[in-house]
Amino acid sequence: MNSVKIEGTLRSEFGKGATRRLRAEGLVPCVIYGGKQEVHFSAPLLAFRPLVYTPAFQLAEISVNGATYRCILKDKQFDVVSDTLAHVDFLELVEDRKVIANLPLKYVGQPAGVKAGGRLETKMKTLKVRTYPKHLVEAIEVDITNLELNANMRVENVKAENMEVMNSPRIPIASVVMTRQLKQEATEEAKATGKK
Repeated sequence: MNSVKIEGTLRSEFGKGATRRLRAEGLVPCVIYGGKQEVHFSAPLLAFRPLVYTPAFQLAEISVNGATYRCILKDKQFDVVSDTLAHVDFLELVEDRKVIANLPLKYVGQPAGVKAGGRLETKMKTLKVRTYPKHLVEAIEVDITNLELNANMRVENVKAENMEVMNSPRIPIASVVMTRQLKQEATEEAKATGKK
């Protein structure tokens, strides 16, 4: 799995004034929790670009004062005025402790319904799962080859090995809908057969 390396500096000052000074220097205040102790640090804004501005699920390898932490991005806050990254929360991965993560869905295959003239509509981009760090993946593959016209694929149809899916099982994640042209053809066909 892809991981982004971030070099951080331990924070010694806290409070609004300290965080304001950090942000003025182009640094982002962060916290790592979930391990033995919380680690408060700051890192340059540019270091977060490959991690924050992407739909991909990646690990973060954070080095602070000689120690390295394997983490996942848990929460991010943006400044309401400037829309710049204002704060980041990381969860440290501990091998024997389950984590909750939002993993991207990767749809594979050409749906049967699309071949029949329908249009694929994906309704969900991620699934919320609980699993051990060793089972985390970049994306959960969903085979949509057998998805028929006017049919739905639901959360319960997703095969996510070694993971507990936290989303409601009945929520549709993808469907193949009739296109306007297909509806028109069906209506014309019905009229034609009705006239005979």
